[in-house]
Amino acid sequence: MPRVIQIRDVPDDVHDELSAVARDEGLSLTRFVRRELEQVAARRRRAEHNARILRDAQEQIATRVDRKTILEALHEGRGE
Repeated sequence: MPRVIQIRDVPDDVHDELSAVARDEGLSLTRFVRRELEQVAARRRRAEHNARILRDAQEQIATRVDRKTILEALHEGRGE
């Protein structure tokens, strides 16, 4: 079930600017702010997901390839 968020003490100039942007995009202020909040939440989820993928990849690389294997591949690639 959707929840309500109430934001108090929004400066007039900020409210006016958000309202203008929403109007320019053909949205109500509520829909515009909701869309922006959804994008903020999605960025955070993507950042966490990307960090998890990077951490997993680093663990896999660290555990699967040792120094000797890397050096052998380099020497082989150089024709040594």
